[in-house]
Amino acid sequence: MDWREKRKQRGIRRLFFSFVFASRGLWYVLKNEQNMAIHMIIASAVLVLGFVVGIGLMEWAILLVVIGGVITFELVNTAIERVVDLVSEGYHPLAKIAKDVAATAVFVYSLIAVIVGIIIFYHPLLELLGFK
Repeated sequence: MDWREKRKQRGIRRLFFSFVFASRGLWYVLKNEQNMAIHMIIASAVLVLGFVVGIGLMEWAILLVVIGGVITFELVNTAIERVVDLVSEGYHPLAKIAKDVAATAVFVYSLIAVIVGIIIFYHPLLELLGFK
């Protein structure tokens, strides 16, 4: 049975291994990508800050979606970079563009995440610091 036939199989074993493979991908990115480590540190700080200032449920939902988006974009960026490295022998201008555009997607979403964070934390931080 070749890999295509195995891929069509269903069941708890295949489901279990899909989580194993996903965990390996996450571990690879955490171990090898500096930007993912930065995103995780900032996400952890934002989550702690959310508890400290006591944001509401809607704000929590928005923060989790935004944090998840940044992490997801970083994962996809890493996947695109590795595939480009796999298929490109040496430097190629199109390979550079693919990598740059994938990195830009992470950057743009990260900027949006910062803006969302400012909107969510602006008033609670002012109150916490006694300015309101």
